[in-house]
Amino acid sequence: MTATLSPGAWPALVLNADYRPLSYYPLSVWSWQDAIKAVFLDRVNIVEYYERQVSSANFQMRLPSVVSLKAFIRPARQPAFTRFNVFLRDRFTCQYCDSRDDLTFDHVVPRSRGGQTTWDNVVAACSPCNLRKGSLMPAEAHMIPRQRPFQPSVFDLHQNGRHFPPNYLHDSWVDYLYWDTELDP
Repeated sequence: MTATLSPGAWPALVLNADYRPLSYYPLSVWSWQDAIKAVFLDRVNIVEYYERQVSSANFQMRLPSVVSLKAFIRPARQPAFTRFNVFLRDRFTCQYCDSRDDLTFDHVVPRSRGGQTTWDNVVAACSPCNLRKGSLMPAEAHMIPRQRPFQPSVFDLHQNGRHFPPNYLHDSWVDYLYWDTELDP
């Protein structure tokens, strides 16, 4: 097939078999090439199309903008403990000063004082706050996190992810991204 599309253009939103996105943040999308490949391998149903099409000598196809998997993928029960997921739980905001710049993570109870690297002891922090707190306990540094650290559920992370939409959202995606939110009367 030939097309004059850049590799990152025309992504397809990927929904699970229950028509929910596989993830909200990062948003589950495939390149148009991967979406077409999945169509030909009979792994997805096309739900919505772009106006754009690709063609070869004897074939034309409109590009899928939304696809749903034919086989349901069971979502993870517990999110992985990663730096990214800590930032997402804390909404990409320093838990000491509300800055969104130069984020790192801080051990609320410092490791030098027996603190562990766990959901219940790590928060997002900007570098200046992290340096200022150093190896002090929160009360000693007069720096109490705005939100007590906790282990989020996958649902918590999905909810937070909705507040950080990607740079690209096609109109055909909106109904599938926010379908379970309350409708206006």
